[in-house]
This record gives sequence, structure tokens and C-alpha cells, in this order.
Amino acid sequence: MPKSRNDKLQGTLTLLVLQMLGARGPMHGYALCDHIHKISDELLQVEEGSLYPALHRMEQDGWISSKWEITDKGRKAKIYTVTALGRKQLANEQESWNRLTRGITRVLRYS
Repeated sequence: MPKSRNDKLQGTLTLLVLQMLGARGPMHGYALCDHIHKISDELLQVEEGSLYPALHRMEQDGWISSKWEITDKGRKAKIYTVTALGRKQLANEQESWNRLTRGITRVLRYS
């Protein structure tokens, strides 16, 4: 059975969320999903069913914090912010991703 393109996100969700919060600032979950989708030229689709457990885990790990706020549309939403510890984790995640992609590139270039 062919895998969906979203299976490629497995293991990268923390990296994507921390990068987005670090670059764009505080956001609610739906905005995170929407921005990742748009910025990736609609190649990456983060499902809310995967996002919210990941956000909860990242908050428990101290990488993000959250607070309830009223959005521009007058709705109550949990807004997430990356913490100093989260910025350190982002650097670790980026380095790990860079090592992985270097290795994959070497294998793909092998002839």
C-alpha cells in the first residue's frame, strides 16, 4: 500500500512547529497547520489529530508555553509560544535534520 505524503512528516513535526513559532511568533493550532501548509506550497499537511498531542508533549517538555486568548474573530483559542528551552531544542532538531538529509543525499548520489 503506498504511503501518503503526510507520512513523510513523521519525526519532523517538532521541528516544523518550533521553526514556525520561532519565525512567526505566537500562534494557535489552526494557524500553525495553515501556515505550514501554505509555506510548503501545499506539500505538507499537518493534521490536527497529530498536532495537538505534539503541542501538549512539547509544552510538557518546556519547549513551548501556552495561554488562552481571544482571537481577532472573537473566539477563545490557546496561543502557543516557543520558550528559550524550545529555541535550544529547535537548534538541536535543525542539526539532526541537516545530518539526516546529508546522509540521504550521499546515498542518493551513490553510483
